[in-house]
This record gives sequence, structure tokens and C-alpha cells, in this order.
Amino acid sequence: MFKRWVVYLASVLGGLLLVGGVLGTLVWALISARLPSLDVLTDYQPKLPLRVLSEEGTVLAEFGEERRSIVKLAEVPVHVRQAILAAEDANFYEHSGVDWLAALRAAYTNTMGGPRSGAGTITMQVARNFFLTRERSGVAGYLRKANEVVLTFKIERDLTKDQILELYINQIYLGQRAYGFAAAAKAYYGKPLEKVTVAEAAMLAGLPKAPSSFNPFVNPKRAALRQQYVLRRMHELDYLNDANYKAALAAPPTLKTDTGPTVHSEYLNEMVRQFVFDLVGETAYTRGLSVTTTIKARDQEAAYQALRRGVLDYERRQAFRGPEGYVELPAPPKDGKETKESKEALAEAIETAFSQFPDADDLLTAVVLEASPKRVIITRGEGETYTLEGEAIRFVRNALAENASSGERLRRGAVLRMTQDEKGAPRLTQLPQVEAALVALDPNDGAVRSLVGGFDFGKNQYNHVTQASRQPGSSFKPFIYSAALEKGITSTTVINDAPLFFPAAQTGGEDWEPKNYDGKFEGPMRVRTALAKSKNMVSIRVLRSIGPSYAQDYITKFGFDPKQHPAYLTLALGAGQTNPMQMAAAYSVFANGGYRVKPYFIKKIVDPKGTVIFEESPVVAGKDAEQAIDPRNAFIMTTMLRDVVRAGTAAKAMALGRGDLAGKTGTTNDSVDAWFAGFNQSLVGVAWVGFDQPKSLGERETGGGVALPIWINYMKTALKGVPEIPLKPPGGVVSATVSGDGEGLVDTGAVSDWFYSEFPPRRFVDPLTGNEGGRSKQDEEVRQQLF
Repeated sequence: MFKRWVVYLASVLGGLLLVGGVLGTLVWALISARLPSLDVLTDYQPKLPLRVLSEEGTVLAEFGEERRSIVKLAEVPVHVRQAILAAEDANFYEHSGVDWLAALRAAYTNTMGGPRSGAGTITMQVARNFFLTRERSGVAGYLRKANEVVLTFKIERDLTKDQILELYINQIYLGQRAYGFAAAAKAYYGKPLEKVTVAEAAMLAGLPKAPSSFNPFVNPKRAALRQQYVLRRMHELDYLNDANYKAALAAPPTLKTDTGPTVHSEYLNEMVRQFVFDLVGETAYTRGLSVTTTIKARDQEAAYQALRRGVLDYERRQAFRGPEGYVELPAPPKDGKETKESKEALAEAIETAFSQFPDADDLLTAVVLEASPKRVIITRGEGETYTLEGEAIRFVRNALAENASSGERLRRGAVLRMTQDEKGAPRLTQLPQVEAALVALDPNDGAVRSLVGGFDFGKNQYNHVTQASRQPGSSFKPFIYSAALEKGITSTTVINDAPLFFPAAQTGGEDWEPKNYDGKFEGPMRVRTALAKSKNMVSIRVLRSIGPSYAQDYITKFGFDPKQHPAYLTLALGAGQTNPMQMAAAYSVFANGGYRVKPYFIKKIVDPKGTVIFEESPVVAGKDAEQAIDPRNAFIMTTMLRDVVRAGTAAKAMALGRGDLAGKTGTTNDSVDAWFAGFNQSLVGVAWVGFDQPKSLGERETGGGVALPIWINYMKTALKGVPEIPLKPPGGVVSATVSGDGEGLVDTGAVSDWFYSEFPPRRFVDPLTGNEGGRSKQDEEVRQQLF
């Protein structure tokens, strides 16, 4: 009986092994058949990148580039090869492509909940970087891993170890747009690879794991720690003796100093890439095309910094949402004395945190070592440990309370974000969930001067400048008032800021009882005052007077799609849909005297021989641009929008110390979207803040409090040195002094203002004769509708 069971089990096991072997062979054959030829690995045909330039010629980006300096393995200094092996794969010459011991160790660590680690050999990295996707989850993740293993063995079978290492040295990405160690030596140190020192070799060898996090230009302290790790490994592997190891550790930094300015223009760069690809196809990345954009490098960087500052200021007013994640740290020594082994274990765990949660520009990754209600100790690695107390931990105090949930509590191993203030002191913050956008145009021809489509392109490529269709709120009111000027309403027309109620029978849906943002009603007031104070009741009465259908048709003059702005009274409150680019183009009509211009961001595209393959021919206001609205209308609206800045909801903009600024704030229902659109005669800028999944920004958050500061901080740089141009009235407008409204509805003091010559005010004093005029028949008709 026993023998029978043994035979039976052996048969089953043998059958399973046979079936598994057949299936494995079949899968191997199928995967192998789908894998690309290894000829691709050695194809070093020069491919010239697509270069994106600012208007002044600053390089903003390169796409499809292979900035390489190909070297033979024999030309690579021994200490460079040793640094690479020490950092990436010490057993490279011993294993068959997959380091099974390291793989098992990584699998055990990951399964047991320790710091996640990989077991990628140099050969596996060659396979992964050349042919495979980065998918890590689901079926696609397993398929990617299977492809990687099969391709790894194929490479090991067909190429020698030296050939594989040579491929790795020449092809791996090392940041700074450099592919390969020879190119990286020039990018980081400005020298050929054969002249790289041991310390420099260790720095370069530390880059493949995370080129962004360990970039010495961007994160010098992190890069130095990684460099020290590589040198320590070289010493442990006997590549360096004690003297050389100490000398390399003590070597001063030798990085290039002429790295050029950094301009964050990722969203604009992507717009350029898409445009050129649509124009010439795949050759866009290999023909060496140069694209000159309309972007001003200085202003673009100012826009990026202004947007990030505005979003982070908003974020600091919100509650701390808890750590981004946790990493398993080794327990601290009980006696408080750290050993070499404990330091290395901690350093490895922290490096794991950085690979999973890389720095996001100035939002630096930090790991909690100790947390209590009184103090928090965080670290960014050896040499960067901070103890925070009192005010410094106020932002995260809710996560230190005893009743904090396990997923929100700060404890050892929690991953946080920190920034540094002007004095270098750490400040705790968090990655924002809110998004923002900022775009600026030259209103005279539509040239885009700055464009930031979101907070972090690396995390969200959705371009909110051109793709986010949102309600503009009160920032849309100027277009309604502009329409009203054509119907005889003037800036001094008195309209009642009183409650309104529309029953369901009238609206065709639910009862509607609109409110002013502040919940207050101030009674009769002039139109100019109502716009400055953004009074909703006045805007609705104006729209009801001129008719929603008329307004819907009129706004097409500014480039708006009438289908996105239905002809209902809610149009007066900006209940339609638009995006920041459309708003900037629309406000340009006011700024340039009434002309419609088309936004554009590429001036010309040339090939390496200088042949122009594309050049924009923009329409210019006052020359060949379409006259969209009456110049008198644009002039009067500009004076009204200047009052919004001088004494209205955008008064904060007076901090810029200029008298030529105009604009309008916008806040939608429940503070879901916050806007500010502002301009002078040389620049229009629009800022927006909101969530991708619309929700309230907060009860007290408004366009003036959230979006306007972004605009102000941008304009500090963009308008620096730009002279103020006097606003000249066009023909056909008259200046008159209004002598009260005649009925005591508003103050009876004389007020000077501008009017269409055919639409004089109800009661005015002629500035030439001093005679007082009366109320016109048309004005009386308008008044009856508005009251």
C-alpha cells in the first residue's frame, strides 16, 4: 500500500514537472519570439535631438536626444569600471544574468514587510532600459518581469560579459540629459571619462539607481551620501586600499559651475513636442530640429516659482493629511550606540524611501526617526538629521495626538515632506493635492510669455492651462458688462444691489435665490462700483436687462464658445466653462484696445542647416487683427477693471506699486474654483487654483486670496523694468462729471467718468460749458428695467 502511494505521488509530481516544463518551454519560446533583435543594442547611429529654446535662445528641453560619447570598454579607466560594479552589481562576472541569491534575499525582505529592494543585475538593467516598460502591477507587471528574465538570458547567451558592461556604460541614463558615463563625465565635470578621478567615478556610479534624487546639482547632500556609499563598497571589495579610500572621501567637490540656468517649462515643452510630432512625425526626435518659442526664460521661471509658492501657502492653511507612506527602519540601538552595521542598515532603508518617494523639486523627502507630541526627529540621511519642536511641528500636531489613526500617525519610518526657509531651517509640509495654472500673453500679438500647467509635471501631466474646462465665476463678469455698454448701460448707471428670487416655474428647474459672496446687500450703486465689489445681484440685473441670448452671442467676440456658456441668467455669475488660455486671450481684447489675437507659443522651427520648416505669422493688434469690440468699450472696461485693482476685490495687487494694472477676481460657488485675470497694455496674466476632482477649496478661500497672490508674485518679475504706458481714450468717448443720480439713490457728489458720445449719463455737468444735462429717454428705459 505504501509503495503504491509513493508510486502514485511520484507519478503526479513527475506529471506536474513535465507539464510545467512543457508550459515553461512554450512560454519561453513565445516570449523569445516576441523579443527584439539584439542588433538594436549596438546601433549607435547618431540621432540629433529636438531642442526647445526660449525666445532668447536658452535651452528649455531636448526630446529624443541621445547625448552620448561612445567609448570602448578598454578606454574606460579601471577605477570607473570598479565603481560601477561596486554600486550596481559586484557579482557581475560570476552570475549568469540573474543573481539568484540577491533575488531570493530581496523576495524574502519584501515578503516579510522589510524595506522594498530589487535584485536587478547590470544585464537585467540593460534589458529593462532598452526594451521594456516600467509596469510593476497586475498582469502587465508579471509579463514585464518574464520578458526581462528571458531577454536577460538571451543577452548573456549572445554577448560576452565585457560587451554587456560596455553597453551598460554607454547607454544607461545618468541625468542631465546624459546617456552613458562618457557623456555624464562631460555633463557633470566638464572632462573626458579617462580623466575622471576615483571620487568623481563614485559619484557617477551612484546615479543609475535614481538620477534625479542623486543628481549632485539638484541634491548635493543626497548625492554626497550616495557617493560615500559607493566608495565604501569599493573599499570593502578591495578595489581601494585604505589610503586611496580616505583620499577619495576627503576629495573636494569638482562639479562644473557653468551648468546654465534652470527653467521649469515642462508643460510648455510638452506642447511643443506634440506640435512638432504632429508636423513631421517620428523624425521629430532625430532630425536635430530647433524650436524657438515665445517664452521668456526669466519670466517662465518666475511663473513656476510663483505658482509653487502660492500652492504651498494654500497648503499650509490646510490640515495635515498624514504621512505619504512608511518604510521599515531597523530598531534603534538599545544602548544608544550605533555600530557600522546599524548605520549601513539605516542608510539602506532611507535610500529605499528615496527610491519610492523621490524629492519633488524643493519638496524634499524626509523620514521620521522619532515622534512624540513634543518633538519630531527627521532625517534625509547621514549628516542631515533635524530635531523639530514647538512651532516647527505645529503643522503635523494632529498626527502626533494619541487619537490619530494608524494610517495618519507619525511614527518611526513615516515619510514626510520638508522645505527649507530662507535661513535653511526645515519646515514640514506635504505634497499638495490641489492644482493650479498660470499663463501670460502679450496682448498685442498673442505670444505666450509664460505657461505653467500644473504644480508638478512629474506627477500630473494634465495641462490645466489648455485642458481644464472650469467655471470662471466672477472673472467672467467683465464680458457681461462689456455687452451692457453696447446696450446703453454706462459705468455710472445706478443699479440696485438687492435680493433676487426666481421660482422654479420661471427657471424651469429649481428655485433660485442667488447671493452675494459676502451675503450682504448694499442697495443702489453705480455699475463701476458694483464691478469693483463684484456684486452678483447687480450683474444678474444687468444681464436680465440686456438679455442672456444677446450676451451669449456677444461673448463670441472674445473667442468664447457659446455652447459652453448657455443663455441663462447664471451666465452673469460665470457658470459656463472655459480654461485659463481662453481667458487670457479674452482679456487681451480689453488690454489691446479691442482686437482679437490668437495665442501662439512657437515662433519658428529650423533644421540643423538653418532651413526654416515652420514660422508663425501672428496677427497684430492695430494692424491685421480683427476688431472684436468697439475701442471705446475696451477703454471704458479697462478703466473699470483698474478700479477693481485700486479699490476693489483685487486691491492686493497695488503692492506692485503700479497704476496701470487692471483685472478681476473670480470665485465659484462653494469656492470650487479660484481665479484672477489681470493685465496692463503689455501683458495679460491669468491664474487659476482648484482640484482636478472639483471640490471646495475651503470656506474662506477666494480668487483674491488664492489666485491673486500667484499673479502678483509673477508680475513682480515679469513687469520689472516695463514702463507704464498712459491709457489714451479713443475717439467717440466723452468725459463728463455726473452730478448725482437726481433722486438721492446714491451720493450726490460729482463723479467724473467716461461715456460713449451717443450714450451720455442721466445727469451730468458738461466739462466745456459747465451746463448740467438731464436724463435721456433711452436712459429712462434702461432704468426701468434695472429697478
